[in-house]
Amino acid sequence: MSAQTPTATRATATAPRTTGAHASAGGRRTLRKVLWGAQILIAAFLLIASALPKFAGQADAVRTFEEIGWGQWLRYVTGAVEAAGAIGLVVPRLAGLAAAGLIGLMGGAVLTQLLVLEPAWALLPVGFAVVFAAVAWDRRAESRQVLRLPKR
Repeated sequence: MSAQTPTATRATATAPRTTGAHASAGGRRTLRKVLWGAQILIAAFLLIASALPKFAGQADAVRTFEEIGWGQWLRYVTGAVEAAGAIGLVVPRLAGLAAAGLIGLMGGAVLTQLLVLEPAWALLPVGFAVVFAAVAWDRRAESRQVLRLPKR
């Protein structure tokens, strides 16, 4: 005969278990929190340390775009894309689309660093692009909703 009583067996059988669904939901919440932290930090960097100096005509920004050789108009366009992307990253509904757009900007930055400026600095936009890809993937459902235009 078993040492367990029927009550003990029943209690064990009905005890809550952590299933794969619960574990993955908790992991997803943790991932989302980590991504939000990264989004906020990168958005602050893009707006304060990258876009604003371009708009203000900081000497380093002007010199960099002279080296690129496409004219100062590109400095303003790049700053505008960075500022818009930074704002989009912190708006939950737009974060995925902003991240996807910023991947393109980072691709241009990587090529510019490799081909024109300083190849070692290409690693920074590569790192940002990896984070943006994770954000775009995580926010794909919200992005689909935004892209569904209302029919009239």
